[in-house]
Amino acid sequence: MAKSTPSKLPGSSARGPKAARQRRLQAARLFQQGLSQAEIARRLGVSRQTASRWHARWRQGGRAGLAGPGRWGRPSRLSEADWRRVENALLAGAEAHGFDTDLWTLPRVAEVIWQLTGVSYHPGHVWWLLRRHGWSPQRPARRASERDEDAIARWRAEDWPRIKGGR
Repeated sequence: MAKSTPSKLPGSSARGPKAARQRRLQAARLFQQGLSQAEIARRLGVSRQTASRWHARWRQGGRAGLAGPGRWGRPSRLSEADWRRVENALLAGAEAHGFDTDLWTLPRVAEVIWQLTGVSYHPGHVWWLLRRHGWSPQRPARRASERDEDAIARWRAEDWPRIKGGR
């Protein structure tokens, strides 16, 4: 696992919660200007029913009524301090936590989360947790553990030119 760029995080697309909030707040500005619900629906690319619901919420609570919740979905069971401990564990490597290879798998990450915090996550959910915190999957380079770098260098220097030059 490795940290990925913030632009790859969920909710950063034009269809995410942030974009939806921006559309609702834009609708509030347009309602204040006196535009019709149909015109707002057309400009923002939403249905008339949606514009009608937004208008009712805007009349009831103003701009704040359209702002929406601060965070969508169920709150995380890991605190920020817990997540920092997990992240430090990931950076230390899998071997540092008793695994026989240094490859992080979702079940291994779930096990480390359980050991460090006492919070149990299904391995399938660990992917979403990691992604939300900016981590991305990485594949290890496939190399034989018996690989002899000196023999490879000799072969490239001596045998390969002879083989290639023979054509």
